[in-house]
Amino acid sequence: MSGAFPVDLILFAMVAAFLVLRLRSVLGRRQGFERPPQEARAAEPLRPVPTAAPDATPAAPPRGVPDARTPAGQGLARIRAQDGGFDPALFLGGAEGAFRMIVEAFASGDRATLRNLLSDDTYAGFEQAIAARETAGERQRTEIRNVQDMSIEAADLRGSVAEITVRIVSDQINMVTAADGSVVSGHDGVTEIVDLWTFQRDLRNSDPTWKLVGTGAV
Repeated sequence: MSGAFPVDLILFAMVAAFLVLRLRSVLGRRQGFERPPQEARAAEPLRPVPTAAPDATPAAPPRGVPDARTPAGQGLARIRAQDGGFDPALFLGGAEGAFRMIVEAFASGDRATLRNLLSDDTYAGFEQAIAARETAGERQRTEIRNVQDMSIEAADLRGSVAEITVRIVSDQINMVTAADGSVVSGHDGVTEIVDLWTFQRDLRNSDPTWKLVGTGAV
């Protein structure tokens, strides 16, 4: 039929329109550039992973007990044979406590504490130093910031008298000031100090206190 609009073209147009509508309903409309879902998730800012709060409690210093085959270890064995309740690790714990008390007592001039923890000869030396400091009007400032290490360096038993030398590594502030506040010696910075302290006890004595009988620096 001349001039008539082809029916097949009308059918094709209807089918094409139907397909376009179906695709839009399934895919939706996109405008501009959009990342695929996987890329969009990867581009999200990273969130920090919560971590447990650090333990504020300072760690106990390592306990250095010598090997049983060493002279110090053999000395400890002899002490243990005479005093069944003796434990080297517990001794070191007590030695650390005594170290802190003695250092602080010397700095503050606490003679009563020193008298209980020092032998007579050692106390006499400490007391003389305190008296000289007081006469000069000086003040001692000592702070133990940390005890890094404690280890038994030597041990011996002579008769019933046990003697143990301990190596002590500590971080301290030590400063002596005059009456006018000027610095006589030391400074307010932290310094590592290595001491050798010797403790002694008569195992026949009911008093369990180990007294300081000698001090030295390494």
